[in-house]
Amino acid sequence: MSDARPSLDTAQTLGTPQEKKRRRFFLANPNPDAFGQMTEKIARFMGTPQFLLWMTVFCAVWLGWNTLAPEEMQFDPRALNFTLLTLMLSLQASYAAPLLLLAQNRQDDRDRVVSKQDRQRDQQNLEETEYLTREIASLRITLREVATRDFVRSEMRDLMDEIQEVQKRQEELFARAEHLARGLDESDHEMELPDFDPNSANPSTSAFDLLSEHRPKNRKKKMVKDIDGSPE
Repeated sequence: MSDARPSLDTAQTLGTPQEKKRRRFFLANPNPDAFGQMTEKIARFMGTPQFLLWMTVFCAVWLGWNTLAPEEMQFDPRALNFTLLTLMLSLQASYAAPLLLLAQNRQDDRDRVVSKQDRQRDQQNLEETEYLTREIASLRITLREVATRDFVRSEMRDLMDEIQEVQKRQEELFARAEHLARGLDESDHEMELPDFDPNSANPSTSAFDLLSEHRPKNRKKKMVKDIDGSPE
């Protein structure tokens, strides 16, 4: 049993990840944002005409002093081929290269973030345009079933034409009715009945005879209708 416990402990320790041990040498970790901003400023200044001008003036003064000045006052004599100036320029170039690379890396990171945002914005714009195209297509489909202004105008014109025709027919019918009424009035005025004597022996019979004498045809038609309408 004592041999099994160490094996279980070793299995558990092997299965669980361990934390990274920080070394004391790497404890001095500067802020990457602040250091990156500083490197970008240095890289931007090194790419300006001012830096080139001041660097040219510095090298010219260095070379002139160590060439024209007395030997006792020269600190980088010509006899040694300006060794100190060469070391300074090589040191400056060795530091300038990583500074430029750091600035370029920060610029690449910014470009990557900007390109990612641009892709997201383009994707959003594409989705919005697709949504708008679908909405426009649905509106077109619905507008096909909706009456347009020209269609309503044509229907109103047809209705107005029909109403005018109906009015014309009514006017014609009214004119015919008035004409018929005038004809009937004229016929009634032309037709004069004889004097009726109420003191006669049979006034009802005499009145009936008077009407039958003037309208014999109407009476015959009435008798025919009565005969036709009588049940068999």
